[in-house]
Amino acid sequence: MKVFLYLFCLMLGTASACGRAQASSGDLTLREAVALAIASDPWLTASQYTQAALADEATAAATLPDPRVSLTAGNFPVDSFDINQEPMTQLAVGISQMFPRGDTLALAKRRKLQLSRQQPLLRDDRRAKVAATVAQLWLDAYTAQESIRLIEADRALFDNLLDAARAGYATAVAGVRQQDVIRAQLELTQLEDRLTTLRQQQETAQIRLAEWIGSHAGSVIAAELPVDSPAAPVELQASGQERYQRISQHPALLALDKQIAAKATGVDLARQKFKPEWGLNAQYGYRDSDLAGRDRADLFSIGLSFDLPIFTADRQDREVSAAIGHAEAIRTERQLLVRRLTAELEMASRVLSRLDQRQALYTEQLLPQMAELAESSLAAYNNDVGDFAEAVRARIGELNARLEALVIAVQRQKTIAQINYLLARPSSVVVQPAEDF
Repeated sequence: MKVFLYLFCLMLGTASACGRAQASSGDLTLREAVALAIASDPWLTASQYTQAALADEATAAATLPDPRVSLTAGNFPVDSFDINQEPMTQLAVGISQMFPRGDTLALAKRRKLQLSRQQPLLRDDRRAKVAATVAQLWLDAYTAQESIRLIEADRALFDNLLDAARAGYATAVAGVRQQDVIRAQLELTQLEDRLTTLRQQQETAQIRLAEWIGSHAGSVIAAELPVDSPAAPVELQASGQERYQRISQHPALLALDKQIAAKATGVDLARQKFKPEWGLNAQYGYRDSDLAGRDRADLFSIGLSFDLPIFTADRQDREVSAAIGHAEAIRTERQLLVRRLTAELEMASRVLSRLDQRQALYTEQLLPQMAELAESSLAAYNNDVGDFAEAVRARIGELNARLEALVIAVQRQKTIAQINYLLARPSSVVVQPAEDF
């Protein structure tokens, strides 16, 4: 009964009080698994590189294009190639500088900065996703492991029942029938099949967990199930506006806001193409003395150039229209994300409420009743006033009830992990400088 009492208090969610000493310090807890997954996630490192690259691109985008230098030997006579022969012959050096259209440079820098500031929010969302995903996998492995423990703990009892049935049948006492022996053997065989299935499920869960935490996934899963609550209270009667307020600060939504801002800047950038592009050029021409030895004046030229964007119907207009279309597509994507997150929060809240009700029912009524029924059926059989099949069914029913209570407790933690993702908040507030507006 000591084993049953420990397993019973484990199902009640009080394993920390009645079995803490039985857990090895080297066992892998849920918090450790999540921390390992986040610490070793290469996506987060890639995001940091992306942010740094976008910041560098922002600086580069705000820089004027390099000036162009030209070296010219002009108007040389082809009969002698003598620089002194003709007054028009000269050696010229020129420099030209182009100035992009309107506010192109400032807008290009702003867009890159807006995209770079999206990365910290994406990392916050990634961390929350990793935590939820690893929690699901760890809990799958935990369910299989603890189910195996529960079944193996009851296996000795069924072995004893089988031995007792065989002995009773061999001695023709206590009214033991051959079908009782067969039933006891059948129940043991079915337990073996369940154990094989659960071991397969445990191996599968740990292999999937290894994708996130590597070789640590092969460690024994801690026997203590975290008894957590959602990071923030969730009311079933909350209005749609209240639920929107809860998920409005989700990092995924804030990251889309940054992308929307960048797309809006892209629209402004496309509109700059209606403005002319300016160019400034200067040239200095050297002339040698004439054939009589008289000095000739050197020449200096300066000029201004610009284009005329007057044929805009099939180019500039289309580019602005395309930029607006991309911006509206991102806004639509945000609306869909809001709907999905709100619906998932509503569903998870209701699931958690029902799981709490079921857990209370199992803790307060069903598990004690099943344990009492199993004890009384076994006692009646031992006193020759009960049926062997009934005693076996009662024990199987009690085992199934404890396994179902384990599933409920695990499913509750999975739902809490999902709710915590939906209520995730950015780790820090990103302050936007004036140049972003």
